[in-house]
Amino acid sequence: MLKKAKRRQQQGEGGSSNVFSMFEQSQIQEYKEAFTIIDQNRDGIISKDDLRDVLATMGQLNVKNEELEAMVKEASGPINFTVFLTMFGEKLKGADPEDVIVSAFKVLDPEATGSIKKEFLEELLTTQCDRFTAEEMTNLWAAFPPDVAGNVDYKNICYVITHGEEKEE
Repeated sequence: MLKKAKRRQQQGEGGSSNVFSMFEQSQIQEYKEAFTIIDQNRDGIISKDDLRDVLATMGQLNVKNEELEAMVKEASGPINFTVFLTMFGEKLKGADPEDVIVSAFKVLDPEATGSIKKEFLEELLTTQCDRFTAEEMTNLWAAFPPDVAGNVDYKNICYVITHGEEKEE
């Protein structure tokens, strides 16, 4: 039991200072501003009441207590700024490493060209499993426009999913 607790402490469960290295200074400032807006009572901790108040300012007046509890329970403890930043870091990084996502795309690219046809990808994303909406497809093509031949660079998509920005070329 002590080993687990010590390992959690070493891994930074609940937020550790190394989370700041995951973001640019400008991003940290933006998250700090968002945190300050959500922390309605300015006590340095985001609570259910803070969430209820900020949601009310956005027009969501009838949020169930269970929903608020579920939101707060996404963190391993009180949500201070470091925990808040860690939660965003975990969400942005995604569950899978870049090589795993690239490998999944490679199944759709038997010639190993590094790209797949826009029409094929769009058909898959709008008809299988967790289907994309028309708006999501529009956003995808705005962010990752196909080349003149209608091919989409899936390696770039994978990089952005896992790193949050395009590679410098």
